[in-house]
Amino acid sequence: MALAVASFSLLVGASLGLRELRPAAPSVDRATLWTDTVRRGPLVREVLGPGTLVPEEIRWLTARSSGQVERVLERPGARVRADSVVVQLSNAEIELATLEAERELSRAEAELVNLEANLNAEQLARESAAATLESDLADATRRAGADEELRRRGFLSELEQGQTLGRANELRGRLAFEQKRLGVLARGRHAQLAAQRAQIERLRSIADFKRRQVGELAIRAGVEGVLQELSLEQGQSVAAGALLGKVVRPERLKAELRIPETQAKDVKLGQAASIDTRIGRVAGHVARIDPAAQAGSVRVDVKLEGALPAGARPDLNVEGTVELERLPSVVFVGRPAVGQPGTSVSLFRLDADGGGAERTSVALGRSSALHVEVLSGLREGDRVILSELSQWDEVDRIRLR
Repeated sequence: MALAVASFSLLVGASLGLRELRPAAPSVDRATLWTDTVRRGPLVREVLGPGTLVPEEIRWLTARSSGQVERVLERPGARVRADSVVVQLSNAEIELATLEAERELSRAEAELVNLEANLNAEQLARESAAATLESDLADATRRAGADEELRRRGFLSELEQGQTLGRANELRGRLAFEQKRLGVLARGRHAQLAAQRAQIERLRSIADFKRRQVGELAIRAGVEGVLQELSLEQGQSVAAGALLGKVVRPERLKAELRIPETQAKDVKLGQAASIDTRIGRVAGHVARIDPAAQAGSVRVDVKLEGALPAGARPDLNVEGTVELERLPSVVFVGRPAVGQPGTSVSLFRLDADGGGAERTSVALGRSSALHVEVLSGLREGDRVILSELSQWDEVDRIRLR
C-alpha cells in the first residue's frame, strides 16, 4: 500500500514538473543576424537621401511665334554664347506683315513732310498778307494825319478827311483780324503736326514690334553655357510658346536630394551637407526645402561649395548627407530594422557568452542616418540584434548557433 502511494505521488510530481517546463528556445543562425554594440560618445545626427546634380541656372528656349524650322545650327552638347543662334525659324506671314508695317511708316513720314510744307506755305501767305496790311495801315495813318492838318487849315473838306480816317481804321481792323488768324493758324499747325507725329510713332512702334518678331525667328541661346536639350529637325513646324530646348551652366550645379518625409522634419536651411558623387565628395549647405512632400519624400536643394570633381555633370546620380546636429555625449547604437525614434521597441540582447539572446524593451531617442540614441533598456557595452525578427515575436529568448 505504501509503495502504491509513493508511486502515485511520484507520477503526480512528474506531471506537475513537466507542466512548468517552458518550450525550448528556438535556434537562429548567427551569420544571418546583424548585431551592434551599445556605445557612449559624441553622435552626429545625419539624414541620407539620394538625388541628382542639376544646373543652378537653366535657360529654356521657347518659340515666341509659330514657324517652320529652316536650320538647326547647334546640337545638344555644344558650347554656346548668349548671342549664338541655335535654330532659325521662318514665318511668311510675319515677314509680310513687317514689310507692310514698314510701308505704312514710310507713307506716314512722307505725309508729315507734305503737311509741314503745306502748312509752312499757308503760314507764309498769311504772314505776307499781314505784312501788306501793316504797310497799308502805316501809309493810311500818315495820310490821315496829313489830311487832318489840311482840314484844319481849310484846304480839305471834313468829308474827304473822314474818308481817309475811315480807310485807316478799316486797315487797322483787317490787320488785327489777320493777326488773330495767324495765331489760330499757328495753333492748328502745331496740333496737325503733333497728330501726324503721334501717328508716325504709333506706326514706328508697330514696325519695331514686327521687326522684333522677325528677329525672334532666330532662336538664340540667351546665356553662355551648354545646349543640353534640342529635339528639332529641318522642316518641322513649331507652335508659339513651344519649348524647343534648354541651355545650362554645367560649372554651376546644385544637388537635389530626396529626403524621406519621416526624417525631413529636422532639416533646416543653412545646415551643412556632403554630396557623394561616386567620383568624389563635395561640401555644401541646405539652400531650399520643398514645402510639401511628394511620393514619401521631401526635395531638399543643396548649394555646392568649392570645385566639382572631374566628370561631374547634370543629371548625375548622387547621395547626400545633411548634418542635423552634434550631440556631445549620448548612449547610442545602430538603428534597428524596426521601431521609430522616440518610441519603445523590443530587441534581443546577447548574453555575455554570445550563446543566446533575451528580449528586452528599449526606449529610443533621437536618431541619425545610421545610429539612434538609447534612452533606457540598454547599457554601454551591451550587444543587441538589430535584424528584423518578427517570426520570433512570441518568444522571449533565442539560441545562436
